[in-house]
Amino acid sequence: MTTISILLLAAGASSRMKGRDKLLEVVDGHPLLSVMCRRATLTGLVTYVTLPGLDHPRADHIGAARPVEVPDASDGMAASIRRGVAALPVATDAVMILPADMPEITTDDLLSIAAKAPEHDGQILRACTAEGKPGHPVLFPRRCFAALQGLQGDQGARPLLVHETVHPVPLPGNRALTDLDTPEDWARWRSTEQR
Repeated sequence: MTTISILLLAAGASSRMKGRDKLLEVVDGHPLLSVMCRRATLTGLVTYVTLPGLDHPRADHIGAARPVEVPDASDGMAASIRRGVAALPVATDAVMILPADMPEITTDDLLSIAAKAPEHDGQILRACTAEGKPGHPVLFPRRCFAALQGLQGDQGARPLLVHETVHPVPLPGNRALTDLDTPEDWARWRSTEQR
């Protein structure tokens, strides 16, 4: 049986939100980070969430997810990935990495990707749109952990994906691409959701 952990990336600065914290924006009556942590933990997979600090306001909204402090979060997304992967237990066979600002990703989406891991043992699985455009989350097998811990900058794991065979896992609609970084993104998304 493949032991998979989920790693939610939530240590960013929300620098494009004009003073607001995108992960504390309200979705379904709760802060987005709370919603995403709940969806992840409902899979039954152990969930880790990176935070800028354990005393950051976001830490009050992670529920049963396990916090991972990222004191060097200003270095970019790679810092979150490095710290998060380093926190995983030795017995972890794969990690599913997901930026926490993707409000359309559901528990079922996470489970569908996890379910494909045994048949693609040792391979990277990447969520994509129904049309095949790559997005998130991405599941990395243990053989990639050392490379993930060597990442630098704010490109996330993109440099690693370039040199790997990646198996796409289609999710409905544009769920795999919908991330909300600016107040304008949020306004557009909310207007679409209410139609």
